[in-house]
Amino acid sequence: MAANTDFSPKPIFSLAGVDRQMPPTGLIAPARYVQGPDLLDHLGRFLPLVPSARPAVYISAGGLRRHGEKLLAGLRAIQIEGQVEIFEGECSISEIERAAGSLRARNTPFDSLIAVGGGKCLDAGKCVAARLEIPVVICPTIASTDAPCSALSVIYTDEGIAHGGESFPDSPALVLVDSQLIADAPVRYLVAGMGDALATRYEARTCYRNPAGRAVIGGRPTIAAQAIAELCAQTVFDDGLAAAEANDRGEVDPALERVIEANTLLSGIGFESGGVTAAHAVAMGFTRLPVARANYLHGEMVAMGLLTQLALEQSPDECAQVARFCAEVGLPTHLAQLSLDAAADGPALQEAMAHSAATPLMDNEPFDVTPENTWAALLQADEIGRAATAAVGDQAYRRLHA
Repeated sequence: MAANTDFSPKPIFSLAGVDRQMPPTGLIAPARYVQGPDLLDHLGRFLPLVPSARPAVYISAGGLRRHGEKLLAGLRAIQIEGQVEIFEGECSISEIERAAGSLRARNTPFDSLIAVGGGKCLDAGKCVAARLEIPVVICPTIASTDAPCSALSVIYTDEGIAHGGESFPDSPALVLVDSQLIADAPVRYLVAGMGDALATRYEARTCYRNPAGRAVIGGRPTIAAQAIAELCAQTVFDDGLAAAEANDRGEVDPALERVIEANTLLSGIGFESGGVTAAHAVAMGFTRLPVARANYLHGEMVAMGLLTQLALEQSPDECAQVARFCAEVGLPTHLAQLSLDAAADGPALQEAMAHSAATPLMDNEPFDVTPENTWAALLQADEIGRAATAAVGDQAYRRLHA
């Protein structure tokens, strides 16, 4: 199964015979979502909800060293033996087909796949489970993206360039978030997740206000998705700094729990049922630049993409507000914080923005998006971000990137 080469909305229902002037709305979410400290120890208690008695466990080698003993012991406590398949690092077609083939070759009647790790491992796990035609259970170990709750996987080339996406008829059967694992992880991952979560509000808003805008699942965004996207960003604005401080201490507190939920559940439902546009299109463009994709996280690139979107939409005051928050929490606010320079890297950056402008996600903007106005918006966002960082300081960014 090849990846789609774009991120056009993928309907979860047939639109045949439906009035295209007034398409239906829809909302999609995981069947079960559970969040709290030390839950990975007790995953086996939740598997009957799937139900599953013969799971495959998809996890990186590093994740297996860090979390494997706890996870597998918890399964064995209820007489379940999980068979491990190692995720080899990239959510690419070659890795997905390799892992699916390896699990098929075991001749074991797996009845679920448990994906444990960060966003790329989870997205690859969804693809592997789809090929095996079994439910997927998602256990994120960081809160850096909104991948855990979606019925969509972002596909990359083997080199890490965003290539397209795969959509699935079913959302994850269970998403289990161990908030102590998140607290134990480097705070940079949580902050990157805030960048992804913040964009949810502004992208969903644009898709909703544009009569031609479509949600990722197809059809018009729901007002429920708008409310979720709004709450998602407001939670990050209200609790982001306190959550980062708790994460830095390795402590689970109410602010951290709320931001984990915003980064994971609210952002996941909000982007999928609310819609995605320029912020993610620009982030996809950044993955074409080796220095950005090698050194920066998805949510960090989305944060710069969001500033570009707000400049593109001629909302400089909102752009400045978001840039100020990004500076306070440590997200990139200008190109230098992605190791890029508008002058020195100009041709490569302009080519990347041309790819962003041509991405079908840009169809959700209510005006024509071109390489020229995308490039101009990036330069304006860079200027606004530099001003915000000059006012706030870059201590938070430097602490995360030391």
